[in-house]
Amino acid sequence: MDKLEIMMQKYFQYILFILAAEVMGWAISDQKIIFQGLILGTIVGLFNLWFMARKTIRFGKAAAEGRRPKSIGTFTRMGTAVLAVLVAIEYPQYFSILPVVLGLITIYFVIVIDFALRLRKDSQMKER
Repeated sequence: MDKLEIMMQKYFQYILFILAAEVMGWAISDQKIIFQGLILGTIVGLFNLWFMARKTIRFGKAAAEGRRPKSIGTFTRMGTAVLAVLVAIEYPQYFSILPVVLGLITIYFVIVIDFALRLRKDSQMKER
């Protein structure tokens, strides 16, 4: 399995755990609107991660085969994020905008934290 695929699989697992925690928070909390916004944003962020991983793998294969690679779908990912925010604006009784945005950027927090932990682990391995 490709290194990128392994990383994406790990990110998917982390996000699914976060999503499970958000669903549990929704179930036990009386702040339903906040958790519904987080869930919506995280689901859209997870879709964007999946879409980006798929496009990046295809991009790499096309470049390796000497073909001209297609785009990695930046506008599609931006469009889904805008759509999530528009849904939150259209249905304020179900979703709050700030939690939707926080849910959308959850994946980036996961990536940065994973990167920092990997750097720390690599530096500890070099010290030995």
